Amino acid sequence: MKFLKPLALICIMTVSAFTSAETKIGLVDMRTALFSSEAAKKFTENMVSQYKQQDLEVRAVGEDGQRLELRLKNDAAIMSDSERNKMASDLEAKIQEYKYLKGKLDKALAAKRQEFLAESKPKLDKVINAVVTEEKLDLLLPRETVLFAAEKMDFTVKVIEKLNKLK
Repeated sequence: MKFLKPLALICIMTVSAFTSAETKIGLVDMRTALFSSEAAKKFTENMVSQYKQQDLEVRAVGEDGQRLELRLKNDAAIMSDSERNKMASDLEAKIQEYKYLKGKLDKALAAKRQEFLAESKPKLDKVINAVVTEEKLDLLLPRETVLFAAEKMDFTVKVIEKLNKLK
C-alpha cells in the first residue's frame, strides 16, 4: 500500500506531461488586433472628422477658462473686489461649460466606439476561429493574461491580417 500511492502519483504526472506536450497553445491580443485593423483606422478617421467641430469647441472653452484663470491669478492684486468676483464667477461658468461640453463629447465618442465594437465582435470571432482551425490550436488565450510566452505563440498579427481581408 505504501508503494501504491507514489506509483499512482508518478503515473498521473507522466500522463499529464505527455498531454501538455501535445497541447498547442496560442495567444492573441484582441484589443491590438481589433484596433490595428484597417476597419478601425477608417473608423478613427471618420470619428475625427465627424466630431472635429465639437472637439474644437471643447478646446476653445478650455483655453478661455485657462486664460481667465491666469488673468485672475496674475491681476487679482490690482483688481477691485467686484471685478475679482465677476471674473471668478466667469471662470466658474467656463469650467461648468467645459465639463458639460467635454462630457457630451466623451459620451458621444463612447457610444460610437461601443457601436464599432459591437459590429466588429462577430468578425473578430470569425477570424479567431479561423486562426484556431488553421493553426490547429487546442487553446487560445488573451495575451493580456500571460506574463511570459515565446513570440511564436502570439497570433495577433495573423488575426490582424485576416481582419483586413474581411469586407
